[in-house]
This record gives sequence, C-alpha cells and structure tokens, in this order.
Amino acid sequence: MTSITENADVRVPTQARSEHAIEIAVMVVILAALPWTGIYPYFIMTALCFALFACAFNLLIGYGGLLSFGHAMFLGTAGYITAHTIKEWGFPPELGILAGVIASAALGVVTGLIAIRRQGIYFAMITLALSQLLYFVYLQAKFTHGEDGIQNVPKGKLFGLIDLSGTLTLYYVVLAFFLFGFLVIYRAINSPFGEVLKSIRENEPRAISLGYRTDQYKLLAYILSGALAGLAGAMKVLVAQNASLTDVHWTMSGEVVLMVLLGGLGTIFGPVVGAFAIIGMQQYLAGFGQWVLVIQGSIFVVCVLAFRRGIVGEIAHLMRRSL
Repeated sequence: MTSITENADVRVPTQARSEHAIEIAVMVVILAALPWTGIYPYFIMTALCFALFACAFNLLIGYGGLLSFGHAMFLGTAGYITAHTIKEWGFPPELGILAGVIASAALGVVTGLIAIRRQGIYFAMITLALSQLLYFVYLQAKFTHGEDGIQNVPKGKLFGLIDLSGTLTLYYVVLAFFLFGFLVIYRAINSPFGEVLKSIRENEPRAISLGYRTDQYKLLAYILSGALAGLAGAMKVLVAQNASLTDVHWTMSGEVVLMVLLGGLGTIFGPVVGAFAIIGMQQYLAGFGQWVLVIQGSIFVVCVLAFRRGIVGEIAHLMRRSL
C-alpha cells in the first residue's frame, strides 16, 4: 500500500510537468508565428515586455502573497540605466540590459530590506512610498533628462553579431528574453523554494514554526521579481528606443496589478494573457481618446464579475488543473 501511494505521489507531479511542457511549447509556437499573421510586430513586442513584467509581479503576489504597489520602480530603473549606458556610455545592447537588470536587483535588495519588515497593506504602502520617492529622484536627475526622458536609444548589435535594427530580428530577440524570464519563474515556483513561498502565502506562522526563515524567502522572491521586472524594462527600452517617467509612475504599478488580476492571480499563463489583453485594449481602442480608460474599466468590471479567478484561473478551475 505504501509503495502504491508513493508511486501515485510521484506520478501526479510528473504528469503535471509533462502537461505544462506541452502548454509552454504551444505558447512558444503561437508567439513565434504571430509576426507572420499580419499583427503589428511592435505591438506584440510591447505586450511581451509587459507580459514578463506581469509574470515577475505574479511571482511576488501570486506565490508569495506580497502585494507591491511600487513595482514600476524596477521597470523604470532598468529602463533608465539601460538607455543611459547604451546611448551615453556606448555599451552594447547585452551589457546595457545586464546593467539594467543588476540595477533593478540592487534596488530590490535595498528596498526589500526596508519593505519586508512589514506585511499586508503596510508592505504595499511602503513599496508605493519608495516608488514615488524614486519617481521624484528621476524627475530631477540630470541623466534622465526629466520629463523629456532619454530619447533615440540606439539598438545596436547584440553580441556584436545580431543587428537589432531589423523588426523581425528584434522580435525574436525579445521573445527569447521573455521565454528566458518565463522559464526562470516557472522553475522557481516549481522548486522547493516555490513550495516554501506558497506555504508562507497560506500560513506564515506555521511556516515559521516548521523552521523556515520566512523573511529570507520573501526577500529572495522580492529581489528575483524585481530583477525580472528590470529585464522587462530593459527590453522595453530597445523596443521603444526611449526611457521615460511613465515607466516609473504609480499608474504603471496599478496597471500590472490589473494585468495579473485579469489574467489570473497565482496562475502560470494568466499574467501573459492579462498583459496581452490590457495592451491590446490600449492599442486598438486608442481611437476613443480619453474614453479608453472608461471602456477598459468597464471591461475589467465585467471580467471580475464573470471571471472571479481571472480568465486563465476560471479555465483552470473548470478543467480541474493548474495553468
């Protein structure tokens, strides 16, 4: 009886991993084929950057139970550092991206040591305050050029070989970076580290009683989430060829919350679906001017009422499996 139970316990996770591998492969095929369907490539690239941003945020809130209202500071910081190092210092794209990610990770260490000391709404308010502090720093800093931002960032050649000036080439490079970040997050949540994060989300006092140093796990999740959000910000600079205050503003932090809730909190593919949905609405409803926010808000209300677990969350619930 024991051996049968043990075999069943092993078989279920293995089956789930196989199913996830198929689903990820299908996602890769769809994303790789999208530029050939007539959809504007820069729209897809922007959506991929925000999808990675949403996945990074979902790692923190969906699996760690930590709601950050200041996650835009990682996106914007990496954007500014990447843009400045490439344009002013002449860094190649790969070093500019690396500099942006390192800057976001370092920011995660500093802000995380401050914010992790609190929980719940206090944690959220501290992250919002820190993000707003950085917003005003970047508004006044000379290297950011204030409200003008850093414009006309050269794309250059990746590793001195891959010319990023070509639209399709840039698209597949962005896709490769997105998949790298996505797989890092997937591996993290399906590792012992991820299981501890989930236990902290469900019942932190019990996790502490089992001997886990929960603050360390939360700090590591916060830093990893910040670094991957920075990767999204660095890639966004290469796509848009500029870095601006918009990426550091608190509204951007609210937007990523919207993406995750719409797609499905604590799901693997939910943030990707939510990001494409929000960016798609902004792109194709732009003709309505200021009414875009009203329409977007109305659609969000309907989705929340109809899909309380998010789009992917509801599908996963109906299929009785994780997505």
